[in-house]
Amino acid sequence: MTMRKIVVVGNGIAGLTACDSLRSAGFDGELTVVGAERHQPYSRPALSKALLHAVEENSADGNGDGGLQAHVLPEPTHEATELLGVSATGLDVEARIVRLDGGGELAYDGLVIASGSRAKRLDAAARNTQKKGAAPPQQDGHLRELTLRTIEDAILLKERVASRPSVIVIGGGALGMEVASGCVHVGCEVSLVADVKPLARQLGDHLADIFTSAAIRRGLRVVGGGKARLVDHGAGVKVVLANGTELEADLVVTAIGDEPNTGWLAGSNLLVDGQLRVDSRGRLRPDIVAAGDVASFPTRRGVERVPLWTSAIDQAKIAGVGLLRGDAAPEFNFQPYFWTEAFGLSLKSVGFAPALGAPDYCESGGGADSMLLRWDNADGSGTAAAINYRIPVPKLRRLADAGPAALRAAPARA
Repeated sequence: MTMRKIVVVGNGIAGLTACDSLRSAGFDGELTVVGAERHQPYSRPALSKALLHAVEENSADGNGDGGLQAHVLPEPTHEATELLGVSATGLDVEARIVRLDGGGELAYDGLVIASGSRAKRLDAAARNTQKKGAAPPQQDGHLRELTLRTIEDAILLKERVASRPSVIVIGGGALGMEVASGCVHVGCEVSLVADVKPLARQLGDHLADIFTSAAIRRGLRVVGGGKARLVDHGAGVKVVLANGTELEADLVVTAIGDEPNTGWLAGSNLLVDGQLRVDSRGRLRPDIVAAGDVASFPTRRGVERVPLWTSAIDQAKIAGVGLLRGDAAPEFNFQPYFWTEAFGLSLKSVGFAPALGAPDYCESGGGADSMLLRWDNADGSGTAAAINYRIPVPKLRRLADAGPAALRAAPARA
């Protein structure tokens, strides 16, 4: 079938990259992007990595941009028709129709599902009743629970920490640690609640120990005690842990993961056990592909959903070509790349994680917090990490793939 109309649902980085991939692969037909957010695509990682650290600098420079310019991406060049601030509400795969809120419909020959994910919330009532795009529930004028996913979330969080409130961050993953780092940086008293060692699930104990030690040195209070829940408390809310520990602060921020935006696909028969599982070319069927946080895809460690920025980009590059060329398209050969910045440490990591045990290779970069590390994984792959260590990502990838010898070898010519 010749594709003349392609619809992309999602205007995040996966949707943007899919559009660019389609154009690069030669698609010159009608391209339409449906985006629930009213903004052009932007860098989500910048919201937690640069946002809070910009509070003090912004107050001094007086430019009024809220310190958010780090999130801006170049203007799209794919020349698609963009329907921003519009959500997809349903899909008829046999009629090839995407249904939109407000009653509109879009016909397609090919469809890219890149509808992303949303922040999980501890507040079950909020999770079950809050409409997409609505403000979080409030209690006596105080926000019960903040999350960080969108520009609006970032602006609200920045406004709230500007007065240096006491803060509880729930969640010991990368986002929770980045938010906690930003709040400590601007002078807040911060407690981070995690049911395991912060970053241990994502990175492994060795790297987690390095980050946790740096965080505590800079003033972070790390609190264990099992799963957390929110309890109404006067005009605000308190955090109660499974072991009975009770915590109170002026502001509660939760960073407990995300949920794929698949609700609009109910009844489409595309979901398998609640997952949108694509093949190695991003396909769900010949006329539908999916990419980004919404999709689960095959890796050397099984079918996984990997909600990382670079994963979304790499998936979307393959899915765009897969939609046009089918079996003639290249397959996705996934190698994770992850980075985080918190408490004075900047980490780049290539390869599957968490990395178990002590590293098999360690090189100092000349400073106490500068190091280059590599682990030999049981499946024969390698994981390499650089902390405050100046190394290009391609060279870090070679270290992960080939071991320390790759650091001395000249890169192969293309």
